[in-house]
Amino acid sequence: MYWSEFLTVALIHLLAVASPGPDFAVVIHESVSHGRRAGLFTALGVGSGIFLHVAYSLLGIGLIVAQSAALFAVLKWLAAAYLLYLGWHALQARPADPAALRALAASAAPSGRSAFATGLLTNALNPKVTLFFLSVFTVVIDPHTPRLIQTGYGLYLMFATTGFFCAMALLFSLSRVRSGFARMGHWFDRLMGAVLIALGLRLALGELLSASLFSLCCASAMLR
Repeated sequence: MYWSEFLTVALIHLLAVASPGPDFAVVIHESVSHGRRAGLFTALGVGSGIFLHVAYSLLGIGLIVAQSAALFAVLKWLAAAYLLYLGWHALQARPADPAALRALAASAAPSGRSAFATGLLTNALNPKVTLFFLSVFTVVIDPHTPRLIQTGYGLYLMFATTGFFCAMALLFSLSRVRSGFARMGHWFDRLMGAVLIALGLRLALGELLSASLFSLCCASAMLR
């Protein structure tokens, strides 16, 4: 019965994780500058950072919902704003400069531990990722969904993120793919932007409708 909820989580995660941001940038940078090994270790670090976000989301969601309906509504608005921000930012994508990619110096590659730490810290300290997970675990996932099912969602998000960025590391360590993405990648970003904006508007309008219905109910009760 939770397949619909899971598919929604998976879709939003796919669009968010593929959108340009600190995680995306650091994995691509390490892959282009230092090669496949550094890129893969960085991707593993980013994926491991997801565990932290999943942990505090699972521990805090029940308390947030139980103590403050107003705060819950605020988080919904923040979630909608975040999705709209991601979408708008992706719509601004411009063709990358291939010369800039070629100009990156192939300096001494960092150790695997150093590359892993770079990815882990980039993800763990990224406020956008924090807001994303609070959004997913407060808006998309029903508070009454069993904690075991929510944990399964979290594990999926962690492994899916790791897999995505490992794939990016493998791809962007190939010069031919880097050149192709530099020419066409901005169209993919713009398409993602349109979808994210649609999701954000749906969430915002849904919350606005809920608030309107609540106001009408209160007004009706007062007139009785």
